[in-house]
Amino acid sequence: MTETMLRRQNSPDLRYWDDGGDRPPMMLIHGVGADGTSWDQIAAALSPEFRILRLDLRGHGRSGHIEGSLTLDDFVRDVMDVLDASAVSAAHIVGFSLGGMIAQGIALRHPDRVRRLVLLSAVAGRTAEERERVQSRLAILREQGVEAISGASQERWFTPDFIARNPDLVAPRMRQLKENHAPSYAAAYTVFSTSDLGGELHAIAAPALIATGEHDLGSNTRMARFMHGQIRGSQLEILPGLRHSILVEAPDLVTRLVRDFTRE
Repeated sequence: MTETMLRRQNSPDLRYWDDGGDRPPMMLIHGVGADGTSWDQIAAALSPEFRILRLDLRGHGRSGHIEGSLTLDDFVRDVMDVLDASAVSAAHIVGFSLGGMIAQGIALRHPDRVRRLVLLSAVAGRTAEERERVQSRLAILREQGVEAISGASQERWFTPDFIARNPDLVAPRMRQLKENHAPSYAAAYTVFSTSDLGGELHAIAAPALIATGEHDLGSNTRMARFMHGQIRGSQLEILPGLRHSILVEAPDLVTRLVRDFTRE
């Protein structure tokens, strides 16, 4: 897979990966505190059938860090820049967590660029109470730093049983999230607390798959069911026994769901 820097005037450099080829293109968009490598296992499994593109959202992973807040449309523009740089006219768009909200934004703002839409542990239609909690966490982050909000992350991401059975997998994953927290959370919390696509989702025309862990503490099943009710003809999968990080907890299951849904 080729790693490339997309250099843009007056904007952070954007790092992305593209394995080339003429297979149907699929864009994988990661979530908060992660980077493109969070898709490694799933991307490897899907690459024989799809041309895989991944990116580090600005302020995340190894992409350029940023000052100030970003809008949802800024993140949508990042994805569109990668599609344009890769000469991809339309792709399957697969988003995890924050990436799911970005994927919805792409489907709404650029419907002609989306073949099929896959929303994994995605965020949308936040209630006023949920937005208020995000605003509170954003204030804590700004005042006290990332250490003040990262203590419970392990339990939010993984079930206790998964943590007990996979300490060698969970520990490095949490280190990665911690390293990426500060810039990515500042940007993402701003998006989460100010963006609500709930009133627009009915306009999404692309075939859509929505999958969320049964015990997800981040996106939660209420949001998944809400999206399913708003996006006409969408497919809903509530995955038994899983929490937020379904990419790590159940990569084989996620791969199968994505592959089956996006085969044309």
